[in-house]
Amino acid sequence: MKKLSLNQLLIPFLSIILGLLVGAIVMLIGGYDPVQGFISLFEGMFGSPYAIGETLRAAAPLIFSGLAVAFAFRTGLFNIGVEGQVLIGWVAAVYVGINFDLPMFIHLPLALLAAMVAAAIWAFVPGFLKAKFYVHEVITSIMMNYIALYTTNAILRSVIGVTNERTDSINESASLASPWLQELTTYSRLHWGVLVAVLAAIVYYYILQRTTLGYELRAVGFNKHASQYAGMSVDRNIVLSFVISGMFAGLAGAMEGLGTFGSMTLSASFTGVGFDGIAVALLGANTAVGVILAAILFAGLNIGGLAMQLGANVPSELVKVIIAAIVIFVASGYAINYVIEKLKGNRKKGVEKK
Repeated sequence: MKKLSLNQLLIPFLSIILGLLVGAIVMLIGGYDPVQGFISLFEGMFGSPYAIGETLRAAAPLIFSGLAVAFAFRTGLFNIGVEGQVLIGWVAAVYVGINFDLPMFIHLPLALLAAMVAAAIWAFVPGFLKAKFYVHEVITSIMMNYIALYTTNAILRSVIGVTNERTDSINESASLASPWLQELTTYSRLHWGVLVAVLAAIVYYYILQRTTLGYELRAVGFNKHASQYAGMSVDRNIVLSFVISGMFAGLAGAMEGLGTFGSMTLSASFTGVGFDGIAVALLGANTAVGVILAAILFAGLNIGGLAMQLGANVPSELVKVIIAAIVIFVASGYAINYVIEKLKGNRKKGVEKK
């Protein structure tokens, strides 16, 4: 398992605390009560079975998008195109869910597989351009997001068909919905996708840490010249890294299409799931467990923000400020690490003087 130093564990924790502190300061400046605001926020996150269900439901796609970004990061690449791959996976899953009538044990896995394959093909493009023509993956993957947005809208209109800007609902045999989980959480939209996401995190860890493939992918990301000298195919591993990352992203879309909504709607803008995955991966230090915990936190903040607006009259947009502050502090990990080391050094000097 990827071992983290104490400082690497402290940085995400301190980033969360500092992000919440920034939120409290903004509330005070705006004339709101930060204590009541945070009470309402945390009650909206975990204060009832319904809140817990909605938080876990929202966490499922974030776990997948976080794993997609983290997988690329761990192999030395930046897959900023997760947002587009989410949309492609979503439309593929919904297409299979609507147009096939099969037993559930075939239909549901087929819809999930369709999401994985479609998004993997979409992610192949920036991977191939990076490997063969040295085109920077950040540029190509960002551009692929916009292509995906308009392509999925075109597919919805001309291939699947929409009524009032929304497709028909998927067949029940392709649905991740669980009446038992919904009843358990006082009829939230919680579905089996959260368990699929945890299984995916285990697969993520196993591939990277327990397989020869994972070793090669990490080696190429760490030093492609040394890897090539050792006989590894750098181009193949770059493309493969993007393809696997895309598979995780496609499943994030499937969570929405087969779980939360059971359909897809024409989009004028991005869902945000893929972009939030970048923050999830950063806060989770690109580890499987870290990504799961970070996804639950960000999902909870988004869900709790609505409760904060109702319970304390604090604008729900403040949650975006808190999330942004957390990301900034995580990205400033070097500075936080420097302060921690400085404090340790001062403590040692104090002990020596005594």
